[in-house]
Amino acid sequence: MQFLTKGYKETTQDILNDAIFDENHEEMVIVKDIDLFSLCEHHLVPFFGKVHIAYLPNKKVVGLSKLARIVEIYSRRLQVQERLTKQIASAISEALEPAGVAVVIEAVHMCMVMRGVQKMNASTVTTVMLGRFHDDPKTREEFLALTSMK
Repeated sequence: MQFLTKGYKETTQDILNDAIFDENHEEMVIVKDIDLFSLCEHHLVPFFGKVHIAYLPNKKVVGLSKLARIVEIYSRRLQVQERLTKQIASAISEALEPAGVAVVIEAVHMCMVMRGVQKMNASTVTTVMLGRFHDDPKTREEFLALTSMK
């Protein structure tokens, strides 16, 4: 249980340390298909899936692995998917102060599969769009198109 909830002992500042770089890059940066494993805070059973993250740098970029580490910090807590999506987006926004952040999570919840309604093929998609991803439909559409490509 300590491993599954180790995110309570970690902060974004701890893992970002010296991995934010000044860079004259303003185009979209996307890391997609980040594996996610978490525990439903209501039922204490797992949910798992993929996270897609994009940000629009505002003269600062972050080491790409740090985005996956941010996912890890917040997913290794008792969670609901909606809050998890928002926490990931907010952490990136606060750390980098980008022109925009987008996060999409698609996950399967064992609380729906192994108990209750027992629906094997149901998945849940949550999104958070901040900055230009929220305000500009074309930017949002570009992100969603790029993350749906296989």
